[in-house]
Amino acid sequence: MKDFTEIAEEKIIYRGEYFFIIEDGFPVAPGHLMIISNVVKTDFFALSTEEKSDLPAMIEKAKDIILSQYQPDAFNIGMNCGADAGQTVFHFHCHVIPRYKGDMDNPRGGVRHVIPGKGSY
Repeated sequence: MKDFTEIAEEKIIYRGEYFFIIEDGFPVAPGHLMIISNVVKTDFFALSTEEKSDLPAMIEKAKDIILSQYQPDAFNIGMNCGADAGQTVFHFHCHVIPRYKGDMDNPRGGVRHVIPGKGSY
């Protein structure tokens, strides 16, 4: 997949001025959502000032959508910017991942665990 422009309209849960929200196609937890830019921008750093300013409201919207269907205990919010950071689709997207008590042995450090063995402190 080169970008998210071919996502069927019926898969879009919510659309705002700059972003839309869908369920992740390969969820890592029940309720895992993605926020995607309406216009193809490579990653967070390519977003305009207006888009960056709107993103927190979209994250809150994604959280509200998740909470309407699930009862997570916490959240991870993440984005991969560049191939060496793990990005595979070069169209801005931000993951909102609900977390549930006990879904991993020791969640301390959260996103710091993107490099195996380096996240603990």
